[in-house]
Amino acid sequence: MGCSIRDYFAHEGEERFRDVEEAVLDELTQHATAVLSTGGGSVLRANNRKHLRERGKVVYLKSFPDELLRRLRNDTQRPLLQVADPLKRLRELYATRDPLYRETAHFVIETGRPSVATLVNMIAMQLDLDGGVKSRASCRQL
Repeated sequence: MGCSIRDYFAHEGEERFRDVEEAVLDELTQHATAVLSTGGGSVLRANNRKHLRERGKVVYLKSFPDELLRRLRNDTQRPLLQVADPLKRLRELYATRDPLYRETAHFVIETGRPSVATLVNMIAMQLDLDGGVKSRASCRQL
């Protein structure tokens, strides 16, 4: 896009960003050999949910609003959180998006406070059990 998401939102608006996001997700989900980490709002569009669910294995890394605020409190790059009450905004986003994430996901993993390595192992185990990853070694290389 040639600029940060924050700048793109400011100049083009969220709707145009979601248009670009949808086109990119459609293209990327046609390739089954990659790990794709989407933005939080990617599930807002039905086509995105459909493509993600049908073309791969979706892991919803579930985080609660209070936990997200702790992680993001100093982040100035997320346009939807540049408001007077970010916790209230996170709660609104969670209420809207959580059901959509659940609809899309094959697996739900609560993030809590485990290390990144622990989360990666949890994801790898879920995918191993489902037959979605050939070996844990391939997941560790990410």
